[in-house]
Parts: sequence; structure tokens; C-alpha cells
Amino acid sequence: MLERIITALILVAVVLSCMFATTSQYPMLVLMIIAAGVAGYEWCKLMPRHSDSINKIKAIGFGLITALFSGMALHFSDLALLLWSASILTWLFSIYWVRSYPEYDGWYNVTLNMIGLVLISASVTAIFEVWNSSPWWLMYLFLLVWGADSGAYFVGRKFGKHKLAPDVSPNKSIEGLIGGVITVAVIIVIVQCVYLHLTLAQHILFLILSIVTVFSSVLGDLFESMVKRRAGMKDSGRILPGHGGVLDRIDSLLAAAPIFAAGMYVLKLIGVDL
Repeated sequence: MLERIITALILVAVVLSCMFATTSQYPMLVLMIIAAGVAGYEWCKLMPRHSDSINKIKAIGFGLITALFSGMALHFSDLALLLWSASILTWLFSIYWVRSYPEYDGWYNVTLNMIGLVLISASVTAIFEVWNSSPWWLMYLFLLVWGADSGAYFVGRKFGKHKLAPDVSPNKSIEGLIGGVITVAVIIVIVQCVYLHLTLAQHILFLILSIVTVFSSVLGDLFESMVKRRAGMKDSGRILPGHGGVLDRIDSLLAAAPIFAAGMYVLKLIGVDL
């Protein structure tokens, strides 16, 4: 437990420093590229393997490709928009994959490498774009994801009886999901009432975006759990003592970040000033 707490404190300090300590884009940019590379490495190790030695070399190469591709997407905003669109489409398909597992696992093939490249790159570019809009909006995104996860954990432990997706993640319950949504609802109401000055219609649109983001974070968590279960692995990696791998920490953000960033982009296009 002590190891887990120390790792969490270091992670929080690094991320918050990149978010708030300077107005320069470079610390956050470097953090996103490193995260993309490590996540790509871990993702590749979850793919169908031929041998451990070949798989490790392939994973290192894939991690480098993911980092380079993410860096390019961070530079070209049009590419980022395409990645967000492709990511959202993939997450829509993943609803069927999660619901049908383990009866259907046709998604577990070589194309999953390309899917991982898209999902990881879309997520880091979305996180960077939200931060670029305002570090506080990125903090709000983190609060949505962490609030949903924490609320689901504590409520699920106390009241969880009905499994949400027993073949994918046996510990998650419908009661926990409800608890997570209620927790996040408090955060959304506070932010909307205290910090946002919008019309009623704009408040409703922002509320819808926030709730969709929360549900997508749950889907991201379930999808990564399903991939790990299919690959026969408990954690995506061991780089974070007490927490597993980078993918284990950002699985919810893989889905939530592109959806939130795309939603903010659309709201801005229709004149909602956040």
C-alpha cells in the first residue's frame, strides 16, 4: 500500500507540474509523447504473440512508432481531429465487443495493433488540446474520470450485487456505476453553477457532454480489462510500482479524452463559450 501511495504522489506531482507550473507547452508535450510511447509498448505486449523475445522487440518498435505518430498528431491539428473521429467510431464498435465477450472475440487479431495506435494517439492529442484550452478544463476531465472511478469503487464495495460485465471485469457492478455517476453529478453541478455562465440550453449541452464522457470512461476501463483478460495478463505493465502499467492508469482516458475534446470543439463551433 505504501508503495502504491508513493507512486501515486509522484505521478500527481509530475502531471500537475506539467499542467500548472509553466505556460510553456514543452513539458506537457514531452509528457504526452513519453506516455504515448510507454502505452504503445504495453499495448503491443497485449497483442497475439508468437514468442516472448520477438514480442518484446516488436513492442519496443511499436512503442517508438506510437510516440512518433503521436508527436506528429500533436503538431498537426487536422490529423488530431481525424484521430478523435476514428477513436470515437472505434469506441462505438467496442460496446458490442464488450457485450459479446467471451462468445465473440474476433476483434483479437493483428488489426488490434492499428486500433491501439489510433486510440492512444487520439487520447494524448485530446488531453493536450484540452490542456491547451485551459489547464483547469483538463483538471475537470480528470475529476470526471477519477470521480466516476472512485465513486464506483466505494459504492460497489458496499452495495454491489448486480455485475456490470462479469465476463470482462467481475468486480464492477451496476450499483457501483450508479454511485460513480452520482459522485460525478455533484462535480458537474458545482462547476456549472459556480464557474459557468451559460444559457439553459448551453447548460444542458454541457451536462450531456459531461455525462457521455463519464460513461465513455467506464467503457474504456472495461475494454482494456477485456483485452488484458483475452491476453491472459493481469496488468498491462510494471513500470508504475503498485499500479501496474501506464495503460492501467489511462484506460478510462483512452475513451473519455477524445470524446470530451471533440465535444468541446463542437460546442465552440456552435457558439458555446466555455
